[in-house]
Amino acid sequence: MSANLKPGSQVNTDQNPEKTKVLILGGTGEMGQWFTRFFKQKGYEVTVWGKGGKTEIARKLEVPFASDLEKAVPESDIVIVSVPINVTEETIAEFAPKMKAGSLLMDFTSIKVKPVEAMKKFAPSDVEILGTHPMFGPTIPTIRGQTVILVPVKERSEKWFPVIRELFEEGGAHVEITTAAEHDRLVSVVQGLTHFAYITIGTTIDRLDFDIKKSRKFVSPVYAIMLDFVGRILGQNPYLYALIQMENPGVLDVHDAFIRECEELSKLVRAHDEESFVKKMKSAARKYGDTAHALRKSDKLINSRITEYETILNSVGKVCGFSHFYSGKIHVGTLEKAGPDEVVLTKLVSKGTSPHIKNKFVKLKLENLRMLSESELWEWRKENLEHSIRDISVLIPDGADPTVILNAINTNKQLATCEISDIYKGINQEDHKRVNWGNYKGEDYKEFNLIETEKEREKAKRLGVTYRITVFGDCDANSVEADVTSLLCGLGCRIRKKNLKQKEKSEAERKI
Repeated sequence: MSANLKPGSQVNTDQNPEKTKVLILGGTGEMGQWFTRFFKQKGYEVTVWGKGGKTEIARKLEVPFASDLEKAVPESDIVIVSVPINVTEETIAEFAPKMKAGSLLMDFTSIKVKPVEAMKKFAPSDVEILGTHPMFGPTIPTIRGQTVILVPVKERSEKWFPVIRELFEEGGAHVEITTAAEHDRLVSVVQGLTHFAYITIGTTIDRLDFDIKKSRKFVSPVYAIMLDFVGRILGQNPYLYALIQMENPGVLDVHDAFIRECEELSKLVRAHDEESFVKKMKSAARKYGDTAHALRKSDKLINSRITEYETILNSVGKVCGFSHFYSGKIHVGTLEKAGPDEVVLTKLVSKGTSPHIKNKFVKLKLENLRMLSESELWEWRKENLEHSIRDISVLIPDGADPTVILNAINTNKQLATCEISDIYKGINQEDHKRVNWGNYKGEDYKEFNLIETEKEREKAKRLGVTYRITVFGDCDANSVEADVTSLLCGLGCRIRKKNLKQKEKSEAERKI
């Protein structure tokens, strides 16, 4: 037990996730829900609480709702404050004093000075504290590639800081360590300025009564991406963005500088002062730094967007798959139509689907979708479609390797699987026995005796192999079987007469 813990404290000093209890105050909010799922997936025992008492959200998340905080707070190893910025300090003041020795108090607010000071003031000295700011919103599907800012406090983050840092980094996040004061200064520009500028563009468009939808028909990819970022901010919780602007004291100075620059640039435009405008722009470029790097990165973003759309356009008439970002649902079918905003699929009938769903058309918004890779689509088709199974028995060329032929068959993309189901010696007067499995049938010998020439008899002595092909349910099994048979013949294999007769019999039965 750590030296600063009170006697009898029940603390998991090994930080075993399965034994670590996490309480998220504000866990029924959007960000709280996101981190509830995150900690659950990492094996932690999570409990949530929200002021609105939305127990149905806890049930949906399959975690307990803390109806009695007086009991839940002292039992928790980690308490996370994920409430609106303007009630963060009072939430800390109310619950931090109730925490047990050796536990950890964290906050997820967009500012750090005030919350960290409140945690230092109200949390017992034997409770560790860690300021935390996830630099992403609740619509992001995974923490991988996202930035999380951590503000450890000297002598108050010794045990838990490395645990939390490792937790985020193992998930693929980029973790930045800073002080509360530096955080708020940087964020006043990183969030305060950028959000303010984007929201101002949105409100200006509103003031101009400008038709965004119509303008998208005339835009460059850069303009389209900028509009998407504006729409991204406008479409989220406006109260959150209001508090980010209003609760960080440094934001007002940023606003003043931004408004002065807007006024000065506007005056230069009105005066047609081209040289002054150019001078100002060049000065900003020098201060900005590596503009060439920014150009390459933005080109990469634009090109990836163009490439994805071109891939979709080139897939019209083919079977495609799309994953929905938010629902996680997979949509697979023949791509009938693709436009800038949506795609139309004729959905494939998967296992357990009602017959009336067959050939159902579905329209999907492109911005909500990620196109499945070829391997992802192959896996989905393999797992979800009803397949046809066909056996093709052949005599392979003398000295040929059945596995090499199998690999050649497997290049057919219309096959879910292909395997060797039987290997046996060709019809031979001296040796009628199978090599591996299957039973010898006397009719093989009779068939052998009907072969007239010695040359034909020599051919019949070749190794026999039965290849079992599983044809994807969205492909024509007869056509695929014919293709595989043609390939085998091209490789020097001889289709067994008995199988041909069986095939002819089956075709005759279908005609009756």
